[in-house]
Amino acid sequence: MLVDWRPRARRRLKEIYEYIEERDPQAAENLVGLIREAVTTLAENPYIYRRGRVSNTREMIVHPNYLVIYRVTDRIIVLNVLHARRRYPTDNDV
Repeated sequence: MLVDWRPRARRRLKEIYEYIEERDPQAAENLVGLIREAVTTLAENPYIYRRGRVSNTREMIVHPNYLVIYRVTDRIIVLNVLHARRRYPTDNDV
């Protein structure tokens, strides 16, 4: 199954990287690597993670502070990457 990152998810991942990189470049590399690696595993078992709070989505906790919001169709569509303390998105945000 293919994995498709939506532009919003790519932007969020970049923003997360840049924010952390200002304080600790290695931590930023490690976190982004962890997120990317976790997302690639979705192709093998996309339904392993919990149902999302937004209809037709799923949530993968990749780190205690970060969630990946995705949808399963004929592919995995990564909709967003969120810090756990941020306001959870509504249907309009994913």
